[in-house]
Amino acid sequence: MLWPIIRVFVSAIVIFETAFAGLFNGILIRPVEMPEPVTGEYSQYVDPFIGTGGTPWACGMLSPAATVPFGAVRLGPDTSFMGGLYITKMNTSGYYYENRHITGFSHSRLSGTGAEDYGIFRVTPVTGKKKPGAIPYSHRNETASAGYYALYLESMNCLVELTADVHTGVHRYTFNNSKDARLYLDVTSVAAGRSADSGFADYDEKTGMLTGGAVIHGAFSDRYDGLPVYFAATADKEIKSCEIKGDSGDLGIDINFGEMKNESIELKLAISFVSVENAKLNLKEETDGLTFDDVRNNAVADWEDRLSAIKISSSDDEIKTVFYTALYHSMIMPTDFTDVNGEYLGFDKQVHTADGYTYRSDMSLWDTCRDTHSLYMLIEPEIQSDCLKSLVEMTKIGGNIPRWPQGAGYASSMHGDPTNIMITESYLKGYRDFDVETLYEAMKKTSEAPVRKSGRNFVEEYNKYGYIPDDLANGEESVSFTLEYAWEDNAIAVLAAELGYNEDAEKYAEKAMYYKNLFNPETKYFQPRNSDGSFVKRFNPNITSFHDMFLITKYATAYSEGGARHWRWSATHDIDGMIELFGSKEYFVSELDKFMKDASLSRAAIDPGSGFWIGNQHDIHTPYLFANAGRADLTQKWVRWTLDNRFSTDVNGLDGNDDGGTLSSWYVFSAMGFYPLVGTDKYWLGSPNLESAEITLANGKVLKITAENQGKKNVYVSKITLNGNELDGCYVTHDELMQGGELVFTMTK
Repeated sequence: MLWPIIRVFVSAIVIFETAFAGLFNGILIRPVEMPEPVTGEYSQYVDPFIGTGGTPWACGMLSPAATVPFGAVRLGPDTSFMGGLYITKMNTSGYYYENRHITGFSHSRLSGTGAEDYGIFRVTPVTGKKKPGAIPYSHRNETASAGYYALYLESMNCLVELTADVHTGVHRYTFNNSKDARLYLDVTSVAAGRSADSGFADYDEKTGMLTGGAVIHGAFSDRYDGLPVYFAATADKEIKSCEIKGDSGDLGIDINFGEMKNESIELKLAISFVSVENAKLNLKEETDGLTFDDVRNNAVADWEDRLSAIKISSSDDEIKTVFYTALYHSMIMPTDFTDVNGEYLGFDKQVHTADGYTYRSDMSLWDTCRDTHSLYMLIEPEIQSDCLKSLVEMTKIGGNIPRWPQGAGYASSMHGDPTNIMITESYLKGYRDFDVETLYEAMKKTSEAPVRKSGRNFVEEYNKYGYIPDDLANGEESVSFTLEYAWEDNAIAVLAAELGYNEDAEKYAEKAMYYKNLFNPETKYFQPRNSDGSFVKRFNPNITSFHDMFLITKYATAYSEGGARHWRWSATHDIDGMIELFGSKEYFVSELDKFMKDASLSRAAIDPGSGFWIGNQHDIHTPYLFANAGRADLTQKWVRWTLDNRFSTDVNGLDGNDDGGTLSSWYVFSAMGFYPLVGTDKYWLGSPNLESAEITLANGKVLKITAENQGKKNVYVSKITLNGNELDGCYVTHDELMQGGELVFTMTK
């Protein structure tokens, strides 16, 4: 097949570049003693390099950038391939571990996504008369921890250190010996392969303040005509000269500090999506009078506070590292889009004020609705409440609910209305401090007719036929759309019942069963179907859309980011009904077990194949389905297998894109022994790999989890009790967990 060959070829190029540049840099770049990161009791286990490398399209797409929890600034290195090239899907976060050149250090990025956006206001150290460019570096001279990143650049004898507050990035450049120590600030920088315009800059010689801004056109922000971003920056050393170069589409500031020997420059740069004046205010309020070390210590304290929400015990330090790094990655996005004065840029590109909450954007909801927001509902009530209130304002201004709000607009990535799932689950779990009626009406609206910028593809066909006919959709993911629309209509039905709208509840509960219309009783798969009712004859469950992308065989065009086997288990809103379609629980279990056994042999494989692939979201829940068919033992077996084999401390420590913390949240939940059945108030019970955990719950109570007889071979659970009462079903409810107390798993071989 052509696609696997192409992937192998590109991977070979990456391996060559890594080996050649690594050897070359290894010879030329001498190792130096790097600063010891400042960490605390929990942040000592955070390794920001996990998920930053591996197979390009199957890696975590993460960055070691310095940031605070849910901040606006993520200040980190931007890398390049072979000294200046960009190859898609290698560094959508700006950083790809296998690269061996740094182009500079920009102030924000998306976390774990497949989209290149932000990459704003890149700063590159320069010495002498050199021009800024790709700088060779070695991982031996690189370190990172929660809220901190450092790199020694041999070619200019300069140590780079980065830290951050919510809106402010703080740089420290220690030049050991330079006649002209310079910093080049690229005002119009954007994530690789993207562009900016309307750039402007100013330098006030009296105050030493640098200001400016640009409109960036990233992979997502270009979908709504660009995102304006502004900055204000100051340095703690005298600027000898400052030259603004270029034009509005390619603008930079060359800042010269003159001769420096074993001296440091601290540069503070604050951003705002509202105005230069707000950037100045953010800078003043967050870092006025503070040194680099002060800001770094504050960042560490912020991370300690957030990470301490779950205190775990394990005799395996690797498990501690994977767990706390996963918890850390679950708290990078959504982005704080609100300036310190409460102002933010709305979807109408007008300035608004958030009253009593923080307006947040950058929500990868097609992904994060599956577990990350469930984690916030459990331990981060303020963040979850902010997200709900932000979605209300986005909906009021934009006219419909976004499924991927990025910056100040609809990115509209992926499909359907995944936000429905998160809204209904939030309401069921007691989140009521938001305008649910506005969101409920918008949920119904997108189920009934096309809407601008978001909503459902082929919704009219879906409503007419009870599925999306493949011939009318030209093969465009007709099965995946249908399955998810049914799931999302079920969320409307459940919320309608909660709100007392009984007729709506009945109507949407009926639509939630449309998923059955694509189940072929002969093959026992969800298959594309034409408008005349016939199933499409061309069908091979082992071919995925990744193969079809190049083979043009059209075996899998009806499926999104996978194939028929990946989407075979997707009716989580009607699990018992889905199992019945298979004819028997035994057959369902046997087919699901084959699916699990067919998982790729390696984590983050070049071609993940048609078996279980936790690296993408549509089958992320499948290990837990065994319990619904009476085989909790197989749920326990495969959950522990996934924890052990699909997560690690390596740079390819995730099986795919983290997508705003989705894979990381799977690990956090599953390691503790339970996992959300999203869109409901239930959690599946699994098999923890921790010895114990203490969760400070959203209501302030503490839930202690204990795994008696924990061990690598003790993957099965003989008994589960909650506050002394034995649990004998698949689930525990949110209300039961929120009572606090102790959840005890008795482990066995």
